[in-house]
Amino acid sequence: MLYGLTSVQSPLEQFEIIPLLPLRMGALDLSLTNTARMMLIVSSVLLFMAQAVFVSGNGLLVPSRWQLGWEGVHNLVLTMLGQTIGEAGASLFPFVFSVFTFVLGCNLFGLVPYSFTVTSHLVVTMTLALAIWVGKLVMGFRLHGRTFFRMFLPTGTPFAMVPMMVPLEVMGFTITFISLSVRLFANMMAGHILLKVIAGFAWSMMVAGGVMWVAHFIPMGVLFLLLGLETAVAFIQAYVFTLRTCIYVGDSIHGGH
Repeated sequence: MLYGLTSVQSPLEQFEIIPLLPLRMGALDLSLTNTARMMLIVSSVLLFMAQAVFVSGNGLLVPSRWQLGWEGVHNLVLTMLGQTIGEAGASLFPFVFSVFTFVLGCNLFGLVPYSFTVTSHLVVTMTLALAIWVGKLVMGFRLHGRTFFRMFLPTGTPFAMVPMMVPLEVMGFTITFISLSVRLFANMMAGHILLKVIAGFAWSMMVAGGVMWVAHFIPMGVLFLLLGLETAVAFIQAYVFTLRTCIYVGDSIHGGH
């Protein structure tokens, strides 16, 4: 994210996807972009931290702060699974834990000046949400077979309302990956645009000099307060994304209605 003191005029330019290593094979574009680079960086850092804490840190009588932090995330995800899915969700812990830490890592890394916010792109969040949606569909058919279609007709529905209820339930089931992705994308993008606008406003006041140079500390103070708010939003949105993932997967496991 480019909310720092830069020469970028438009607050939307911070979301531009740039090919770093162009590579095309016919109609297939395999270029390494700044989005892919950021996802690789986040994944590498998370793997390194997990390796350092859970492998290299074994045998310590007193756990380090990093280990306490990871254990806190571990307990948070485990509690989330227990409350939304129950004992049947224990086998899904590695997947849900990976989703939470990856989304949280992308959100937090995007707050570093001159970095890139991956989760502020709808194509990224929608691809992740679509993969989760396909996974819950496959899981539902694997566990329930053809009876999985019963979730599209709530128990006790009057026969006269069946032609109306089934399309509505199918639409509600299908649109879940859209709601899952748009919420994360919209919150991250809106916050980063606001940070960029305020930073540009403070920069313009500072360049003007005189009394305006003194007054630029006001928007700068607001900017630092918003950075704290955006940090909280990064955690909340990662939690909400993962929680809704557990709820959607839980519906497939338990057969919905």
